[in-house]
Amino acid sequence: MTINCKDKLLNLDSPIVMGILNVTPDSFFDGGKYQYEKEILARATEIIDQGGTIIDIGGYSSRPGAKHISEQEELERVIPAIELILSKFPSALISVDTFRSKIARKSVEVGACMINDISAGEMDSNMFATIRELQVPYCIMHMKGTPQNMQKKPSYKNVTEEVLFFLAQKIELLHKLGVNDILVDPGFGFGKTTEHNYELLKNLSFFKNLNKAILLGVSRKSMIYKTLGISPQESLNGTTALHSFSLQNGGTLLRVHDVKEAMETITLFNKIS
Repeated sequence: MTINCKDKLLNLDSPIVMGILNVTPDSFFDGGKYQYEKEILARATEIIDQGGTIIDIGGYSSRPGAKHISEQEELERVIPAIELILSKFPSALISVDTFRSKIARKSVEVGACMINDISAGEMDSNMFATIRELQVPYCIMHMKGTPQNMQKKPSYKNVTEEVLFFLAQKIELLHKLGVNDILVDPGFGFGKTTEHNYELLKNLSFFKNLNKAILLGVSRKSMIYKTLGISPQESLNGTTALHSFSLQNGGTLLRVHDVKEAMETITLFNKIS
C-alpha cells in the first residue's frame, strides 16, 4: 500500500511515524510550546532527526471543549509554520490537521502534501471537492459532533460497526470523486467514552477490511491517563503499550508526541513481525 506525497511514494506496508506539531495555545498536551519560530523549527528538527516521516501541523485545537477560532486565525498560525519549516527542510513531508477546505488549499499551495481531517468532510461541504482538485493524500477520521460538544454523553449501539460504516461510506464517496490516496482514523477520544475507545482498539483489526492505511492517534490521550490515574505528562509508557498492540492489529501510521519512542516501538515490532 502506497501514498504519493510530493511525488514521493510512501510505502505503508511497514509502519511509519507522524510527529505532532501543534501551533496552538491550548492543545491538551503541548499547547503553547510551539508558537514562535525558534520552537517550531526545533520541534520540526526533532521530529526529522528522531525518524519521523511526516510532520503534522495543527492550528486549531480539537481537544474536548476547545475554543472555536476563525478561519483567518487558523491560517495565520498554520501557513507561516509550513513556510518556515520548508525554508530549512525543503524535502520535509508536511500534513496539515484541518477540517477547513480553505486551509487545506492554501496549505498545499505553500508546500504541504497531506490533509488530516478530523471530520472526514462533515464540517466543510467543500472539503471533498477540494481534495479531488488537490490530489493529495487525505486522512478521514470519525468524530461524533464537534470538538466543542463531542464528549457530552456520546452513545452508540455498536461503536465498532458504526465507525466502520461511517468510514466505508466516506471512502466510497471519495472513490467516486477520483480520490484514492485515503487513510482512515477511528477517532480515539473524539465523541467516544473510554469504554468506546478500548472497544475500538480491541477491534482494530476489523478496520483492515477497509483496505486503507490505518492512522492511530492515541498518544498521551485521556483513555490512557484516566485509566491509569495519572497525568498526560506521565502517559508515555501507556502510549507505547497501546502502540505495540495497535501495530500487531493493523496500525500503519502512528501519530505521536514522542517520535523517538514510537520509532523504537516500530523497530522492535519489525523484528518480530
